[in-house]
Amino acid sequence: MIVLTILAGVAGLLAAAWAFRAIGRAAAGGRPRFRDMSFGEAFGWVFAAAALAFGVWLYLQEGAVFFRWAVQGFVIFSVAAWVFRTLGRHVGTEATRKLFRQMPLTAAFGILVILIYAVVAIFAGVIAPYGQEQVLANANVVAGGNPALGGDPAFPLGTDQIGRDILSRLIYGAQNTVGIAFATTCLAFALGGTFGFLAATLGGWLDQVLSRFVDVLMAIPSLIFALLLMTIASVWANQLGVPLTVFMVVIIAVIDSTRVYRLARAVAGNIVVMDYIEAAKLRGEGLGYLIFKEILPNATAPLLAEFGLRFCFVFLTIASLSFLGVGIQPPAADWGTMVRDLAQFINYAQFAPQAAITPLLAAGAIALLTVAVNFVVDWMLFRSSGLKE
Repeated sequence: MIVLTILAGVAGLLAAAWAFRAIGRAAAGGRPRFRDMSFGEAFGWVFAAAALAFGVWLYLQEGAVFFRWAVQGFVIFSVAAWVFRTLGRHVGTEATRKLFRQMPLTAAFGILVILIYAVVAIFAGVIAPYGQEQVLANANVVAGGNPALGGDPAFPLGTDQIGRDILSRLIYGAQNTVGIAFATTCLAFALGGTFGFLAATLGGWLDQVLSRFVDVLMAIPSLIFALLLMTIASVWANQLGVPLTVFMVVIIAVIDSTRVYRLARAVAGNIVVMDYIEAAKLRGEGLGYLIFKEILPNATAPLLAEFGLRFCFVFLTIASLSFLGVGIQPPAADWGTMVRDLAQFINYAQFAPQAAITPLLAAGAIALLTVAVNFVVDWMLFRSSGLKE
């Protein structure tokens, strides 16, 4: 039955596309807009109109709570990004105003979201209404704050199965997950960038040894390798008395530094053959001068773009390890662990639709930051490429 419905819908869209193009050609006469329109383009217009109509219909339905929240959030963030970009074009120094004038709305959205996450992570202790480990009297309170549906106005996002405030744990999760991901990415770049520059500058046996070692590490799937090492480290952590989070930071940083090494070596390899590098060597400049004064300034743009992408991968890896139980350990709040622990609320969705949003809050926080960072990285890559709109 479902297959027949889908086939009927596709057939209806195809017929509507043919009719749309035929009517357009008849009404527009010989205008090239419809005269040269392909059937695929006509189908695209009809499909977009049907999707928009379906979205409006779904938004008006009583049970479509999640879709309505998603649409409202999209509109709110879009307006906030436009206001943020407008203010940036009129407030600040001449350089920042010029930057905002060249900035697309997607990049403004990404920067705004990153700033919000940074503020929340830094001031989590002040913003959160409760502690991340504080157990309250009410447990299994659903989101929404409606007492008739199992909510509580005192806990707008509800509480988990042991009575901890989900809003507070989301805020502290930003401090733990994002903060640790940022520190891990910085360590990965320090390792990968340093060895990559050294391999490109010195060459010889050092380049061969480092490159072959990196090839071996990159041949192993990163998440499986990290999971294996974290399982081993969980035993060492208890014996040595070192927090498991420290092992996680080092393990992920070493694994991800291999990607940074390959990029840094490739970029530096194109720079060290330039004439100004040879001139610096003839002047008797040392290795430190060549790396920090000549190579690094010319490699900043691609490395900065890679930093954003690498941060996303590290961020998702930490959340994945926490979801599997070997990442950030409880009672510390972590978004990956929250997705796993709050999954039971989906069972109550048939009685209270708001209950299903509870495990999606942490997943949405992960997805939103990932999208925001990628928007900024895309814009940075566009600027560093020298392309013009």
